[in-house]
Amino acid sequence: MSDVVERTLSALPGLLGQHDPGAGPGGGPGRFSATSRLGSLIRSITALSSKHEEEKLIQQEQTNLKATVSAPTTTLRLMKECMVRLIYCEMLGYESSFGYIHAIKLAQQGNLLEKRVGYLAVSLFLHENHELLLLLVNTVVKDLQSTNLVEVCMALTVVSQIFPREMIPAVLPLIEDKLQHSKEIIRRKAVQALYKFYLIAPNQVQHIHDKFRKALCDRDVGVMAASLHIYLQMIKKNASGYKDLTESFVTILKQVVGGKLPIDFNYHSVPAPWLQIQLLRILGLLGKDDPRTSELMYDVLDESLRRAEINHNITYAILFECVQTIYTICPKSDLLEKAAKCIGKFVLSPKINLKYLGLKALTYVIQQDPNLALQHQMTIIECLDHPDPIIKRETLELLYRITNGQNVTVIVQKMLDYLRQSKEEYTIINLTGKIAELTMNAVFSVGGDVMHPDIPNNFLRLLAEGFDDEKEDEQLRLYAVQSYLSLLEEEDTFYPQKFLQVMSWVLGEYSYLTNDGDPEIIITRLHRLLKQTFVTSETKAWIMTAITKMSSRMSCSKTVDKLIQEFSTSLDTCMRQYAFELKHLCENKELMKKLLPLDASCDEIMVDASLSFLDGFVAEGLRCGAAPYKPHHQRQEEKLSQEKGDMSSSGFTGRQSPAGLSLGSDMSGNSAEIGQKETNCLKLDGVRKLWGKEGYLPKKENKTGKEDKTQPVPPDSILMGHVVDPPLMQSEQQVVSLSEEEKEKKQLASTLFVGLGSNSSISLMGRADTINQKLKKKSKISETQNSEEASSFQNIATLPFSPLPDTAPNNKENFQGNEHLGLRKVSLSSSEVLEASVSFDTSQSLREAGLDEKLSNCRLSTSSLFADSNIEVFQPPKTVPDIVARKAPLSLCLPEELAGHPHSEIVELCSCDILTVYSCKVWTDDCSLLVLFVANNSTSPLKTVNLVFETTEHFKIFESLSCHFPVIEAQSMESCQKCVQLEKVCTEGILSGSISYHLDMDTHLEFSLIFSLSDFIRPMKITTEDFGRLWLSFSNDVKQNIKMSPSQGSLSIALNALKQKLKLHIVEIIGNEGIAACQLLPSIPCLLHCRTHARTLALWFRSSCSALPDSLLYQCQKMMEES
Repeated sequence: MSDVVERTLSALPGLLGQHDPGAGPGGGPGRFSATSRLGSLIRSITALSSKHEEEKLIQQEQTNLKATVSAPTTTLRLMKECMVRLIYCEMLGYESSFGYIHAIKLAQQGNLLEKRVGYLAVSLFLHENHELLLLLVNTVVKDLQSTNLVEVCMALTVVSQIFPREMIPAVLPLIEDKLQHSKEIIRRKAVQALYKFYLIAPNQVQHIHDKFRKALCDRDVGVMAASLHIYLQMIKKNASGYKDLTESFVTILKQVVGGKLPIDFNYHSVPAPWLQIQLLRILGLLGKDDPRTSELMYDVLDESLRRAEINHNITYAILFECVQTIYTICPKSDLLEKAAKCIGKFVLSPKINLKYLGLKALTYVIQQDPNLALQHQMTIIECLDHPDPIIKRETLELLYRITNGQNVTVIVQKMLDYLRQSKEEYTIINLTGKIAELTMNAVFSVGGDVMHPDIPNNFLRLLAEGFDDEKEDEQLRLYAVQSYLSLLEEEDTFYPQKFLQVMSWVLGEYSYLTNDGDPEIIITRLHRLLKQTFVTSETKAWIMTAITKMSSRMSCSKTVDKLIQEFSTSLDTCMRQYAFELKHLCENKELMKKLLPLDASCDEIMVDASLSFLDGFVAEGLRCGAAPYKPHHQRQEEKLSQEKGDMSSSGFTGRQSPAGLSLGSDMSGNSAEIGQKETNCLKLDGVRKLWGKEGYLPKKENKTGKEDKTQPVPPDSILMGHVVDPPLMQSEQQVVSLSEEEKEKKQLASTLFVGLGSNSSISLMGRADTINQKLKKKSKISETQNSEEASSFQNIATLPFSPLPDTAPNNKENFQGNEHLGLRKVSLSSSEVLEASVSFDTSQSLREAGLDEKLSNCRLSTSSLFADSNIEVFQPPKTVPDIVARKAPLSLCLPEELAGHPHSEIVELCSCDILTVYSCKVWTDDCSLLVLFVANNSTSPLKTVNLVFETTEHFKIFESLSCHFPVIEAQSMESCQKCVQLEKVCTEGILSGSISYHLDMDTHLEFSLIFSLSDFIRPMKITTEDFGRLWLSFSNDVKQNIKMSPSQGSLSIALNALKQKLKLHIVEIIGNEGIAACQLLPSIPCLLHCRTHARTLALWFRSSCSALPDSLLYQCQKMMEES
């Protein structure tokens, strides 16, 4: 240890004393002056023997430092030394906040070395939200404008480390200019700073994506490598938007693999390994589910596998990324074989790190190729008993991925064995969730009603709270819903009451996750359970609650109406109460949705202890003559005074109605007081005792008698998991030759990997994708023949999203008033021209907002839905009627009630020979409507047509996520409309869905359409006084300076352009300043203050929503660049 300390002390003068005039090479007097006290401090600390002594020494050192830095005679050179010692104190965990302000001052003053130490101290002392960072902005701006390269580098470094999102507008234009700097180190650090900005505020750098592309093509490798970090993040969010850069990334990777980079980028003779890893990850994202893009990568991936043969850890990392990329993109057989060999080398390696990489790669690729696990089954069995716990845990993860109905018992037993030995909290939580997912049905079926109540409660809590991975949580919930729906399909099957309660809760909370489950069918199955005699009253309450939750997500239901009518006259008081509650809630859907929000079982409930929501009710009661509230002591005094008075004067005689008597607050006390009052007044002498502590006594006796006659449940009706052990295909001679240990491993392998053969029809548990019966993979021959005919089919891009405050819609009367427009039938004519009829007769507010600007003309696409895919569509059998030729056009028009509102073109969403779906956006004053037209192109009627939207966190669809058409007649069209609201602020987002119909067999078509922020923005008319009041009340703001083009001219021209594009209301323009206002539906305001100066437009947005100003600023920047 002493050797390390001595070497550290000897290196400190060279590190911190560079260019120090007193530190000459000859070892003069100043050689050790800058670090002598630091060296003495380090030696003193290392010589101590206890933590207490260290604390005492550091406190004394901090006292001396505080006096030194506060002294007015302290020189900058001495201040630099003090900062180094403060850094060391902070490194040991002792806060030195008194020196933070002096670190900022040191960064503002002194020569380069002192400024360097000041910036270093600031970056180590302060965090992004520290209030002292505001004092550093001017210093950073000044250094960014400096002609000294070192000062510019230091400023860019500190910006990329600790600058918060609120300070980005102050330095963003200067950093953009540094992208054109002549020195590569400046350009590289500028790209790194922009990468930091993209991570914390992506909307503020959306307008400079073109400059990112220039950085990718920079002549310097360091700048290009820095830009890959940004592209990796952007491609993760929107891969389809960067497909055109695939060839560029492939070319860069070829140059890297071919050794064309300078030798400085080599690491152990491997050319730029980290750059290769970044590029492989990017290519994997771009080539996923895209055969045409994947073809561009095959050669370079093959070359990467071939050249990564050096036995070094970094080459293993490259091989691992290659394997993941090969199995992520659309596969090629040759590459898959080579990747499988690499996985085999990893798994069979005696080195623990390589074995772990092999198991991790095997876990990743097992979903695409389950047979790969069979090739290494004995190695996997050995890994279960490996002494390294990480190897064991990764092996269990692999087994979890291959679990099916035949091997679930053995795999769960292995998980339980590991769980008993593990003491890590993360491992216990992770494995418990996996075991619960694999065994939940069997536990509840076998355990029945005798299990402890905590077991189902903990399971439901596990479903609701989930794990750290939201994707895994959703998969677990979806699997639970699907399994319970399949169980409810069986009629006359007995399930324990606890199991039925778990089913009811899960279906009520998460039935919306399944796309193929009609809510009406689920409610019908639950209704059937209510009629079963073995279902208890408690379980019926669970079922009614589930039906109520699902009803909140439906517009209307015949089954619910039937259920309400049936149980409104029930002798069961609880069921009758549930029926009346459901009836009243169904009459007010808006209230029902507020009471029963989606997936809100874990949301915290804010209790209003003061009952302030009843203030209006109390005021109305007092106005109508009700007595005011009396405190408890006052009620007691009045009670005593009444007892002393004449009792006859306080009663009422004959047929006098007690309704006219004012009871004041006598009945507003607690329940204990009321019970005592009634006990003193009631006379129970001679009355037959019908009620006891356990309930209604005669009924209790009858119920007990009936229970004795209950027939036992047949064991065949209980759902249990069975494990089928396949026979061992071995000869007796082989069995004799094997040792006992090898026999056990063979037996274990046969039970673990059963059901994974290529000829087995057993799917992996919850992992296999459901493939439509009409679709299958193309063969290589047909894929080659159709490659020239296929057209590219790209996904719609989505931009980053920011959170939105939890706001509920305030006004949907316009939409609710048009409920009769939900389904309209439109006749088809084969002789009419296919075109969209668009009318732009707007109301005054929307006309002022500039919605008369029509969207660009969009012709209806006639390309096939499955173009450019590896899916082949089977032709329908001969029994399907003849299809009308696609030349037969349709005539589309909006309903008369909506035609007067501004709306978009009517465009085609998806189509096939049988059916076509069109969409149109209608912008009303208080909502955005989506009108969908479903056209039957065939000569036969279509039955059971269901249009379902996918749930998304960005948009909210009112009433229901689905539209159901019982039948669409031949050559006709049906329409429906949905009110769409923006839940989370985003510049653009995707709303996806699917439509299914039945014509001899079930067929599904998927579609998606894009919504922009402007679809949900409306002008807000306010006065200048109201603007000033609101401006002071809002705390979320963002500022940005935008260069104006010569065509934009003055402020009025620019502001009017923003008004037309963003639907703003211009409040007032005075000279070179103007103010405007708008609102995000339903009622989130946003204010804009703008000012022009020297061909620059300064925009300042303020709003009550933190994410709205950023998104609107991006829209303004985009609009100003386009105009």
